[in-house]
Amino acid sequence: MSNTARTNGAHHIGLTVPDLDRTRAFFLDTLGFAQVGERPEYPAVFVSDGSIMITLWQAADPGAAVAFDRRNVIGLHHLAFNVGDADALADLHRRLAATDGVEIEFAPEALGETPLRHMMCAIPGGIRVEFIAAGR
Repeated sequence: MSNTARTNGAHHIGLTVPDLDRTRAFFLDTLGFAQVGERPEYPAVFVSDGSIMITLWQAADPGAAVAFDRRNVIGLHHLAFNVGDADALADLHRRLAATDGVEIEFAPEALGETPLRHMMCAIPGGIRVEFIAAGR
């Protein structure tokens, strides 16, 4: 199979969030990301897990922002991250379930007929995030 793609992976993903400090804290404290940059005048924060960088942009007027509806809004449906293995996914699920502002959509379960397991949640600010791991 020849590769004709004109791109090579993702450089970063930018997310507009209603509360920059709260979302930064979620990525740093809950997911263990590192802050790799900041633009206070924008305002924006850049976080990374060592593989992907996420740019977090503060919404100008969070009170007037429209909440995402995955069935009716064009754009990012969800963001998906790899997790080490099924045990790490179960540990992360417990941590997320105990984290203020996180809404679990579904707990770790089989991903269709594949050997993978996954879970879905909404992080503080309402962005849907999926976590995927190799099964047992």
